[in-house]
Amino acid sequence: MIPATPHRGPSPRLLSSAALLVSLLALVFSMGGLAPARQAKHHKHAKSHLGAKLAKLDARCAVSNAVDLGTWCLESTPFHVPITDTGKNNYLYAAQKCVAEGGWLPSAAQLIGAAPKVALASTIDDSPATSANTEFPEAKNGIKDQREMSGDLFTTAAGGSAAGSEGVTAGSKGVGSTGEPDPVPAPADPLPDSLDYVTVYDNHNIGGFAGGKPVGAAENFRCAYAKGYQGKPRDTSSRP
Repeated sequence: MIPATPHRGPSPRLLSSAALLVSLLALVFSMGGLAPARQAKHHKHAKSHLGAKLAKLDARCAVSNAVDLGTWCLESTPFHVPITDTGKNNYLYAAQKCVAEGGWLPSAAQLIGAAPKVALASTIDDSPATSANTEFPEAKNGIKDQREMSGDLFTTAAGGSAAGSEGVTAGSKGVGSTGEPDPVPAPADPLPDSLDYVTVYDNHNIGGFAGGKPVGAAENFRCAYAKGYQGKPRDTSSRP
């Protein structure tokens, strides 16, 4: 009878490895169990910190002389046109100046909507306390009803040329491969009299439309700005 091979127990090295594996698994599971709680706590702390920072942010207008209208601002006074630019403040001038200032030329709807809070130009019988009129006008400067430019446009004539034309520059050539003739030179008309901007006035805080003026005609205007500026508002009280 062949004696049974004696059963040999696991070697010390194997037991050691098994114990190490069990310990590592236990560590992993324990970390996994704590991770959600720690992560939730971290997110809660981060959210509170972000909320505190946002609460300190003071969204404001980019310029000093602006009226806060919620999500946007409007200059409280018309744009000061330098003496050297007198008569040049047409639609192109106004649109470009407002963009250069970081804003835009407001629409008629925005101006009329702002009439109860902003002193817009108005008729001579409107209150100087709520409009841009002066209480003691000087006769030498003229005593007239005033109005302001808006960004809205309309045409007074039919056809594409009513909105202006870039003309045809001398030297333009047709497509030779198709036999297209050379276009006839024509002058440009970037500021047509048939394209008008809408003007608005205070109308005793009700707001009103005051007719149109050709885009090439000068008029008072003011700029609008989006809120959200975080720095110190730019001082425009002495704008050149």
